[in-house]
Amino acid sequence: MDDDDAMRHSLVLLLGVFGHRVVEHAGAATLLDEPGRLNGCVVADLRMPHIDGLEMLVRLRAAGATVPIVMMTGHGDIPTAVRAMKLGACDFLEKPFAAALLLDAVREALAVSSGAEPANYDDAAFTARVSRLTGRERDVLDLVLLGHTNKEIGQVLEISHRTVEIHRAKMMTKTDCECVQTLVRMAARNAMV
Repeated sequence: MDDDDAMRHSLVLLLGVFGHRVVEHAGAATLLDEPGRLNGCVVADLRMPHIDGLEMLVRLRAAGATVPIVMMTGHGDIPTAVRAMKLGACDFLEKPFAAALLLDAVREALAVSSGAEPANYDDAAFTARVSRLTGRERDVLDLVLLGHTNKEIGQVLEISHRTVEIHRAKMMTKTDCECVQTLVRMAARNAMV
């Protein structure tokens, strides 16, 4: 679901080529008309007129719909991604994204929808990796998950911007997260945010 016709049509084409049956919605209102009939997964833009993606997510959950939702946005930030994950989004993609990322996110959402646990989610391994962080790396992790920039983290921790970059790089390597979105998703799954 995207209010941008070109983006929506390209997503429909991409997903269709890979064998997914797609129902298009230009906005959340039509999707919310019958939340009990939803199946599969929902791919929705965060910024839409009238009802945005987060409000749609809140309304679907309030109506009892458990369909997995992949949120996407061209205007992402960590606090918004964390909020989406806490509200039950199963992934959060920042535009522009590679087709493979969307296809992986949809595959994982469909696995959740069918009751299967996605193969690449290993909560115990992620928790173990986080437990091996140094105290300072864990401090940086916590502040990254709150959406702080490196400069802000440096101010809070009273260390230089460069030192934050070093701790952040080590933290990302140790947690085996290739990007902040993966870090946020895994932290949200493990109730760290």
